Order: sequence, then structure tokens, then C-alpha cells
Amino acid sequence: MLSKILSSATFGIDAFLVEVETHIEKKIPAFNIVGLPDNAVKESRERVLAAIKNSGFDFPARKITVNLAPADIKKEGSSFDLPIAIGLLSANEMIKDRWLRDTVFLGELALDGHLRAIKGALPIAAEAKKKGIKRILLPSECAGEASIVDGIDVFPVEDLEEVVRLLNDSMEKEPVVADKEAIFSQVNQYHVDFSDVKGQENVKRALEVAAAGGHNILMIGPPGSGKTMLAKRIPTILPPLSFEEALETTKIHSVAGILPKDKALVTVRPFRSPHHTVSDAALVGGGSFPRPGEVSFAHHGVLFLDELPEFKKNVLEVLRQPLEDSRVTVSRSKMSIEFPANFMLAAAMNPCPCGYYSDPGRRCTCAPPQIQHYMAKVSGPLLDRIDIHIEVPAVKYKELSDNSRGEASEAIRARVILAREIQMKRFSEMKHIFTNADMGSREVRQFCRLDSAGSDILRMAMSKLGLSARAYDRILKVSRSIADLESSECIKPQHVSEAIQYRTLDRELWKN
Repeated sequence: MLSKILSSATFGIDAFLVEVETHIEKKIPAFNIVGLPDNAVKESRERVLAAIKNSGFDFPARKITVNLAPADIKKEGSSFDLPIAIGLLSANEMIKDRWLRDTVFLGELALDGHLRAIKGALPIAAEAKKKGIKRILLPSECAGEASIVDGIDVFPVEDLEEVVRLLNDSMEKEPVVADKEAIFSQVNQYHVDFSDVKGQENVKRALEVAAAGGHNILMIGPPGSGKTMLAKRIPTILPPLSFEEALETTKIHSVAGILPKDKALVTVRPFRSPHHTVSDAALVGGGSFPRPGEVSFAHHGVLFLDELPEFKKNVLEVLRQPLEDSRVTVSRSKMSIEFPANFMLAAAMNPCPCGYYSDPGRRCTCAPPQIQHYMAKVSGPLLDRIDIHIEVPAVKYKELSDNSRGEASEAIRARVILAREIQMKRFSEMKHIFTNADMGSREVRQFCRLDSAGSDILRMAMSKLGLSARAYDRILKVSRSIADLESSECIKPQHVSEAIQYRTLDRELWKN
């Protein structure tokens, strides 16, 4: 007896179809799974055996061989439980084959036959539609995200018995239809707002400029000055996610199994804040079978690194590729997987080990060599990819006790959206350039030209403030973003002056 059932697995953030072939013959009872299964797939033998028996079906006491094709790609996870069980029942002539040829089956089986959630339902549904598959049967918990894909019927099922009844015409069931408008209406529903922040108007302005141009930003200030509070509110002033961006972000979260059960789609920009003890594999992705890391979870959102110098040096250095290329390539001897990682980096650090260097209200207890050693933990190549450095001073009592509310995120976001629209028009004929931060040297020369007054200001800043050469292009890019916020076609002297203030770590004060 032979049966063929369609299933699927993920590779990176995409999926590929897997044909589950089941062969039963009259020989000494055995149950073998071949086709490069990992341990979770091998253990499905015990789950499938118990689930079939506890669901009231007969388990054939014969030699059973299950092949997962293509056999040269490693299969992992527990989502093959259901297709293996259906393949056994089909080969044992207990299921009609009317749906088996154009249906993808997915699901982890509990020992009593109930189905548990699986990872990657959204990319699997997208791949099934691409291959012309008509329907997909999967656990109810995953039906919401799979139903986001149009053109394929998604049937949520609770247990193995319900699947068999559905296949044998013993019950009627309607496919799930996603209400995309209702789901996407949750865009920009954040629980935090910039109006909650007391004082720090100069830092809010810097964050607005960073959001407008897609610039990475580093905040330097003493403990308790509000760096983390400000960083958590950056997503609230970024433009809303488009549907395509939401789909791509949801794919990553679905494959990693971190998509909330009550959400079918990621509708707000992600904010990820890993602890400084994070490993390089956890940050950028890795493992024996590569998984996405924090930089990919922050795709189309914000990655916040608090206490930046406390991160291990090798961890910070691996950030250089995703910051430059907006993607991560994880290579192994037998495979190479690419994960998207287009995020805005926001980092925070103290100005010295004790945290009170340059703070007029507290005395710094650090010696100059200690401060230099502390600042040197953040390498030049990494700083070279951060356009804005801003000091975050301690908030004064007068500002803390003020009951008036600051400007709301909605108002700031409106200005950011207008600036982004200007940039989209500017770079409409250029591939891979969407914001001012993406510009290379050629684009900077083309779009960031200064008049004589602006050139004089920048030349004076380079000499008087001791700005480094790498600060030159950064100042021009940030100046372009400030001009865009004012809908100005040309960069004016005041735009250059403001941009110069956002290069704190390039000043002589921090070098000596």
C-alpha cells in the first residue's frame, strides 16, 4: 500500500513543499522515517502511533516506511505529525483520496490526537498558493495568519478525528476568511507616546530627524536621563507599515515562532531590545539549522541596544554587515540562508563607567584612561555606521514637575511621513535607496550640495571642533533630512549647523 500526502517546511523565511510518501507492507512490524529528518521528526513516530490509537483508529502492525521528499534537504520540526498520520490512514485505506492530491497538511499531534500550533504557517500558505495548491489544513491556532494569503482555502482543525471526518465527507466545514481591513486597522496603535516624555526637546528633535531620514542614532547620557524611555517611542513616529512590509515582518516572526497567538499579522513596527549578554548568533541569527536573530526580528522596525559598551566586542562587530546590507547571510558547510534585516539602530550608553562625565549635577569619579577605555569598546567601524550622536542630559526638576504634555507622536509622525515621501520621489529611479541614510558617496555629492555659507560653516566645524573625516558625509546626509522635514529643496546654513550638533563623539571633548 502506498500513499502520497503534501506537507511543507520552512527554509530561512521561505517555504518549500514536502511530499510525505508512506509505504506499508506485510513484513515484521517496523516504523522508519527517512529523508533527512531531525530528532523532532524522528520522534513523531511515537506521537503518531499514540494519536491514531487514542483517536479510535487501527494502527497497522506492519512494516511502515515514510519518506520525506525531497530527501536531500534536512527536515525539522513537529509539523509533519499530521501528514504522516494521514498518510498511514490513507495507505491503510481508511481515508478517501478526493482531497489528498491538492491539500497541504500541517500540525503537531498530541498523544490524544489534538493538534498543536506549528511555526511558519504564513510562508507555507504563500508557497502553497504559488504552487497552485487549493487548500491547507492546519491547527486552529495558526489559521489566522495562513488566511492572510488570498487564493487558497484555509481549514482550521482541532484534532485528528476531525481531519478524518472532513476528508471522508462526514462533516461540512467552511474555510477561514481573514478580514484584512479589520486586522490592518490596528496600525499605529501603540501603548506609548512622545507626549509622555518630560523635557529633552533637543533629543526628541534628533529622534525626529533620525526617523525622517532612516538614520541610526546613539544617545549618550547619565543614568536616569530617559534614554530607554525615548528609544521605546521611536516606532511611534515612524511611517505606518505597508501591507507588504507587514507580510514580510510577519513571515520572520512566524518562522521563529514568536508571533502572538491572537495576532494574524504584525501591524506595528517591531521594537527589539536584547540584553547586553546576547550572543552573536542570537543577535544576527545562526545555529546548526540557521534561525533568524534579533536584527531580523527588528526588520522594518527598531533595534535598541542599551548600555552599548557592555556588549561583547565580537557581538557588536557582527552588526556591521546587516547595517551595511540590510540583510544577514548565515553560511554553513551544506547551506547558506539569507534573512532580511532592514532596521533602524538606536543605541544608548553612559558617557563614562560611572555615568556622570560632563554632568554638571554629579561628580565623575572616573580617571581619563578609564573613560578612554570605556569609549574604545565601541569600535570606529561601528560608529561609522551611526549618523547621529546626541547627548541626553539629566532632566531638571522644573521639567519633571511640569504638568503640561509634550507634542504627541502623531504630530511628529505626520512630519516624518512628509519627509519620507520627498525621499521616495527623489530616489524613485534608484534601486536599494529609499531614505537619505541609504545614500552612498555619489548620491551625497548629487543631492547634498551646499551653498557658500553652508560650506563655510562645515569647514569651520571640521577645523574648530576637531570633527573626523567620517563625520563629513554623515553631516551632509543628516542636513538633507533636516531640509526634507522643512520641505526645502536646498540645504540651508541652519540645516548644516543643526546637523553638526549631532556628531557628539567626533568632537575633541570625547577624544582627549
